[in-house]
Amino acid sequence: MLLFDDDDALAQLEAELPGLIGAERGVATVRLAWQLRERDTRRALALADRLRQTLTGPEAGAQQARLKLLEAEARRLFGEFAAGFEAARDALAGFDALGDTLGRADTHWVLAQLHGALGETALGQSELELAIDGALHAGDATRRLIFEATMARNTTFGDWRQADARWARHFPPDTTGLHPAAVAAIELYRGSRAFRAADYAQAVRHQMLGFEAALQSGQLQNAISAAANNGNAFASLNDYETALDWGQRALDLARPTGWQLRIGGCLMQMGETLRKLGRLELAQALLDEAMPCLAPVRGSRNYAVALCYRVDLALDRADFAQALSLLDELDRGEIASDLRLRTQRGRAHALLSLGLHELAEAVAQQALDLALQADAPVHQIEALQMLAHVRGVRPGGSDASTERGVLTCLDQALALARGIAGYQVPIDLLATLAAEYARLGRYEQAYATECEASAAREKTHSREATDRLMAMELRFLSESAKAEAQHQRQLREAEAARADLLQRNSLTLEKLGVIGQEITAHLESASVFETLNRHVHALLDASSFAIYLLDADGRQLSSVFDVEQGLRLPPDHIALDDPDSYAARCVRERREVAVELAGDGSDPNQMPGTMPTRSAMFAPLLVDQRVLGVITTQSPRAQAYAEHEWLIFRTLSAYTAIALDNASAYQRLQDAQGRLVEQEKLAALGSLVAGVAHELNTPIGNGLLMASTLLQKTEAVEHRAGAQTLRRSELNVFFGDVKQASRFLVRGLQDAAELVDSFKQVAVDRSSAQRRRFDLAKTSQDAVAMMMGRLRNAGHQITLDIPEGIWLDGYPGPFCQVLTNLINNALIHAFDGREGGQMRLTARALKDDRVELCFSDNGAGIAAHHLPRVFEPFFTTKMGRGGSGLGLSISYNIVTSLFGGELSVSSEPGQGSRFVMTLALQAPQVENPAAGLAS
Repeated sequence: MLLFDDDDALAQLEAELPGLIGAERGVATVRLAWQLRERDTRRALALADRLRQTLTGPEAGAQQARLKLLEAEARRLFGEFAAGFEAARDALAGFDALGDTLGRADTHWVLAQLHGALGETALGQSELELAIDGALHAGDATRRLIFEATMARNTTFGDWRQADARWARHFPPDTTGLHPAAVAAIELYRGSRAFRAADYAQAVRHQMLGFEAALQSGQLQNAISAAANNGNAFASLNDYETALDWGQRALDLARPTGWQLRIGGCLMQMGETLRKLGRLELAQALLDEAMPCLAPVRGSRNYAVALCYRVDLALDRADFAQALSLLDELDRGEIASDLRLRTQRGRAHALLSLGLHELAEAVAQQALDLALQADAPVHQIEALQMLAHVRGVRPGGSDASTERGVLTCLDQALALARGIAGYQVPIDLLATLAAEYARLGRYEQAYATECEASAAREKTHSREATDRLMAMELRFLSESAKAEAQHQRQLREAEAARADLLQRNSLTLEKLGVIGQEITAHLESASVFETLNRHVHALLDASSFAIYLLDADGRQLSSVFDVEQGLRLPPDHIALDDPDSYAARCVRERREVAVELAGDGSDPNQMPGTMPTRSAMFAPLLVDQRVLGVITTQSPRAQAYAEHEWLIFRTLSAYTAIALDNASAYQRLQDAQGRLVEQEKLAALGSLVAGVAHELNTPIGNGLLMASTLLQKTEAVEHRAGAQTLRRSELNVFFGDVKQASRFLVRGLQDAAELVDSFKQVAVDRSSAQRRRFDLAKTSQDAVAMMMGRLRNAGHQITLDIPEGIWLDGYPGPFCQVLTNLINNALIHAFDGREGGQMRLTARALKDDRVELCFSDNGAGIAAHHLPRVFEPFFTTKMGRGGSGLGLSISYNIVTSLFGGELSVSSEPGQGSRFVMTLALQAPQVENPAAGLAS
């Protein structure tokens, strides 16, 4: 993961992110949050909070550590240093556990910035050394340049000549081709170096390059620093207007971030510029506002510099007591040597102005001693001048020793100035020395020194003119850079807007996909309408929302769903040839219609008493070039629907058309299924009636034969008795025949009566699906008895082995239907074209108040690839040849729904089939048991 990415890469990442899923999306989102840490710190933290709970996969550990490091950076930027250090330590532990060298290097870099912000310079430099070492071992050249340039820039705040010895030639002179983040770091170092060397023109050039590169790579804090430093440089060139412009630019960048430390830094720089302009009151106001912002980092260089600025302001305002108080505060802290020398000179000035000459001289001497210890010739010159000034205004006149002391200080200062290569001897030093020579009567030396001072003035005036010209040139460059920056910002804003639109559309499409799945999952029109109505208001201004469907004759549109401002409207009808109807036109022309109506209600489509409509969208409901109707949303607002809204509406209309077409097809399927179920019921009833008729035919036929025979014999006996030719033996034979015939008649009529009784019971149970207690064995025998005629005619047999005394509380009619379906299934499939088939129905009680029934046959069996589908509705291998595909499906529903049981099948081709039912002795309560027969 890059330390900083440029704007183009970030825009591409944001555009691609909505299309990613799973772990890939998590990795990309972590990268996005990391790159936003300075661009938009609050958004980066919000992303990190959401991500922590969702990260999974092999890279989750590294991602969690990276998010911790992001938190550490954010806490530093917001001035929450304790939390920042804690998060950085957690991140370092995570990277250590993973052996992530670059992660460790980045953490050391963040720790360096935390220490630096608190003024802990040595600790910060140590952390930077570790960061550089990590980047070197990982082979990351860009990180190494960034870390090294950061260290080099920090060293310029001490002795910049010593810093030059290590860093001046370390970086490539031409930064073309380097990553913008590295360019920013290098140019900011070079700008800081040039500023310390008082080469303000070069400082501005480098800072401007660093400013643009920092913005491009998302280093907002470096961009703010570069802008503020440019303000300082222009102020040093006496171009205060441009200085304020750059200062304001820095402040405009800092304020929206909420980074109080950066805001405070910008305020103090602008306050110092205003002081130099003589705007002391305004300078005081800005410095007063800056100090609370910088309070969390009292030990830092920035806070010390702000105090120095306030000291200078207090001296300018002749508030010497305030200056001394501020200097005391500075002395209580650890500040850099250059600032310490500056404070000592300021203290000597304040003491002298308060008439404390001896203290002022002692402080000036301390300033000189510090400059000597630091080996800082320029500071030594300034300290010697201050010491000479203090000694020269001592009260009570001057004696020879005092005069020698003043002259000695000035001579030493001049010698030092002449000994510094390229250093311009200060004019005030020459002028003061010339005056001192003259006062002592050393006129020849006074004259020579004054001539040198005059020459220096001419040179200085020339240099000031050059500086002014340089400032004008740099100001022009600055304005050009500002214009270019504005142009680039506009391009970035346009690209960001485009990326935002892409992301918005992508997220919308993703949401619409989920909504589409929900809409099309419903197979009933009413559910489709309610789901659509629930979602459409969250996506569009749909104050009025309606769906019209085309009638069967294709001449009229009828409203099937019409809601206006939350209220359902009564049904409405529109002739398809209506010339004023937008809905009819949409269907006729099969295209979308966008409408913007006048606000006065003059449009003929504006119905009296309804919501005043200003904007409307109409879209045809099309499926494979078939138009089903039209969908419309309407709003009382003008221009309510732009391209984004049309994208949503167009997608919803497509989903609606598919869902309504599916619902229509499902309704037709249900109707067809209902008819097939009824046919199956009638077929089963016909088979049952045919079996019963066949069974009744035998005893009734035998009874008729016996009755007719008995009638004939009775008439014969009656004739013989009338003729008085009847013998006793014939009468006895007749009595025997009567008895035998009577026995046949009684047995036949009893069989018929029992069969009729069984049929009545089964018929009643089937028709009513009435719940009652029933004997399993008896009910099974009754059901099988109804099928015996068909079984005998087909040459098959069935054996029942069901123990007595198993009672069920349930639905005997549906149970009989299951047995009938199993027997019919065997007759149609198992024994097709065969005779002598054997079926067996057995039952056994289980321990858990359940009973297991097994129906088996020795028929053809079921192919392995058909077994998983035997209970599916309409699945049959005999479609059109006696099979409907519903018998076993209905049986399965009855067993599982009405009886709360299980039905399974096992079979092998050629080895018969075996159906096993497990039923509860106490069937569950069912609100509508009849529904189980047809589903």
